[in-house]
Amino acid sequence: MNIESVFTALGLSEAELNNGDLAVTSPVNGETIAHVKVHSASDVDAAIAKSKQAFEAWKSLPAPKRGELVRVLGNKLRDHKEALGALVSMECGKIYQEGLGEVQEMIDICDLAVGLSRQLFGLTIASERPGHRMTETWHPIGPVGIISAFNFPVAVWCWNSALALVCGNSVIWKPSEKTPLTALACQKLFDLAAAEVGDIPDGLSQVIVGHADVGEQLVNDTRVPVISATGSTAMGRKVGPAVAARFGRSILELGGNNAIIVAPTANLEMAVRAILFGAVGTAGQRCTTTRRLFVHDDIYDELVPSLKKAYSGIRIGDPMEQSTLVGPLIDKQSFDAMQAALDMAMVNGGEVVGGSRALEETYPNAYYVNPAIVEMPEAEQTVQTETFAPILYVYRYSDLERAIQLHNDVPQGLSSAIFTNDVREAETFTSAVGSDCGIANVNIGTSGAEIGGAFGGEKETGGGRESGSDAWKGYMRRATSTVNYSSDLPLAQGIEFNL
Repeated sequence: MNIESVFTALGLSEAELNNGDLAVTSPVNGETIAHVKVHSASDVDAAIAKSKQAFEAWKSLPAPKRGELVRVLGNKLRDHKEALGALVSMECGKIYQEGLGEVQEMIDICDLAVGLSRQLFGLTIASERPGHRMTETWHPIGPVGIISAFNFPVAVWCWNSALALVCGNSVIWKPSEKTPLTALACQKLFDLAAAEVGDIPDGLSQVIVGHADVGEQLVNDTRVPVISATGSTAMGRKVGPAVAARFGRSILELGGNNAIIVAPTANLEMAVRAILFGAVGTAGQRCTTTRRLFVHDDIYDELVPSLKKAYSGIRIGDPMEQSTLVGPLIDKQSFDAMQAALDMAMVNGGEVVGGSRALEETYPNAYYVNPAIVEMPEAEQTVQTETFAPILYVYRYSDLERAIQLHNDVPQGLSSAIFTNDVREAETFTSAVGSDCGIANVNIGTSGAEIGGAFGGEKETGGGRESGSDAWKGYMRRATSTVNYSSDLPLAQGIEFNL
């Protein structure tokens, strides 16, 4: 499967792929694969106006009718899973199996959203006044702006758009400027679904391509009541206050500094497998990547050598090759950040294994690396920053309470896990005195969340929730209604106000 056949399968024409000034470079080999159009300020303004108009028509349709569009979109994704998964790999560098998995996430959230379209339920609340009925209902809110990152170039859009659409909203997607082609391909599939369903408002889903200024325009426009932004904490610090300043709503899914604790009773074979995927999957470029590891003294000298042995067998290379487990970093900037982090670790007494550049002769313009394990000395505080690269910092511990304190003593709070067969340790970790993350797992790793649960984290991770559970409420407005079906007009709280 080559890039040209993938483009053809996804309906991307030569004209669309070479009509602008934004060069799209594949991290697989460092070669430019397209030049796409960057949208101007007037383009973005027109897109928002069209989205607002589409919303006015879409919100009046019954939710199950809206779900029909998402059902057909899910089927289009099934039909094009292999091609879209390949484009994900070619454009962002993750291995083909992960690209397929990302498209499967899209299919799964479409399935969830179709069911949800018949379950956008509210509440009936007991009124203190006789002859009164009080209810809480949920209604469409307006155009939803979606800002996504390069590392999950399609799934994050679908997590948001599938829910937003069945909730009665239109969507505008600003993808990462590093991965715009996958966004254009998804829009093609949406257009196919809309044509099959018929009578879908023009502009219900749109893609706007560009740099930070395009995202800023979307964030600052009062016609877009909800902004869902996935990316770095630095990006969130800009988006959150800007949306709040205009009294909009933001759904922020930001950085992670995720950790696994391995207790003495753990199944070490399971732990090694989970740590390996969590730490090196997507070349360490997931927000849920395992970045810190706490290993009990009693098993440290068994687990860490096993982990190093597993690392030595990692197959690095072209992400489309079936045997490959780790593809490239997205670009040179990411490689330089990784080297700087490893230099800092050594300054702080860390012993580094791995971390060097790989396959430089084969791919001189791409940035493949050997994943790194860094054994850190005892410290009062663990590594505080997130480096988007495959670096695993390893710490010893002897007391679980202290390990949890160190685990929680970072600014981020996304994903976490403990490996243990002691029910007391497991329950402690998932309790109020345990992990302070939005995701707290037992005997599975930090990566690979299912769409049925709400996805997101606390602290500098932003507090937003996407995907399953009741995350749909973030895309709707709430209304409390009281109906008086009596012939009297009593006031709440027993207030008397008589003329």
